[in-house]
Amino acid sequence: MPEEDLVDIKFRLYDGSDMGPFRYSSTSTVEMLKERIVSEWPRGKTVVPKVGNEIKLISFGKILENNKTVGQCRAPFGELAGGVMVMHVVVQPSLAKPKSDTVTISRTEYDQLLRSSSGGITHHASLSSFSSGIASAVFTGSPYEEED
Repeated sequence: MPEEDLVDIKFRLYDGSDMGPFRYSSTSTVEMLKERIVSEWPRGKTVVPKVGNEIKLISFGKILENNKTVGQCRAPFGELAGGVMVMHVVVQPSLAKPKSDTVTISRTEYDQLLRSSSGGITHHASLSSFSSGIASAVFTGSPYEEED
């Protein structure tokens, strides 16, 4: 591979420390860079990405898309002094989806539930979808709470 097709990249982490520089082909994708960052993440950091999708790479003020190549991410105004490109790494851990108590019931069961006043559950049920006689209801709070 010709020398001009290789790019040296240093990754600046959230705490100001660096990873690299590493040498990449100009045809390497941003997704490939993220995979390497995850696999070589330094030990002892308080924030640790588990997968590449938890990482945003920023170069020259732009968030880089996974399908872009290193060659497409080069400086828009020419080569850099020293030949090392710096990309900033932002880690955004995936948030766990909040658990909800979702049940699927028939329309008849849903109607009975709404008419029921026992257990104080009536004001806690909301119908989120209904089709073909099947309802999906989400219950919040405790079924044992008293109505106000």
